[in-house]
Amino acid sequence: MFPGKINPRQMKKMMKQLGMEMEELPAREVVIKLEDREIVIENPTVNVIRAMGQKTYQITGEEREVLAIPEEDVKLVAEQAGVSTEEARKALEKTGGDLAEAIVLLTGGG
Repeated sequence: MFPGKINPRQMKKMMKQLGMEMEELPAREVVIKLEDREIVIENPTVNVIRAMGQKTYQITGEEREVLAIPEEDVKLVAEQAGVSTEEARKALEKTGGDLAEAIVLLTGGG
């Protein structure tokens, strides 16, 4: 995009001339919640860029995906299998959210 290397101070000056501001946020973790899963960005670098009355967030870091398991499912599996909610959650994560398979896994059935 830009020829050669531009040091951060020059970049900040150019952005200011264009009416843009950039600020780094001291974030520890960023979670993006989707319908069926969450994307967790660990050790992120989060920059907020303000331009033309809008804020844009730029996020970089180590990504991992987590299956979103509804709390009702965790409670149902825990109740049906007679285990703690923590054990039920682990079983649901292991089975990809399949309730019946998680119950069978926890009860030793099948």
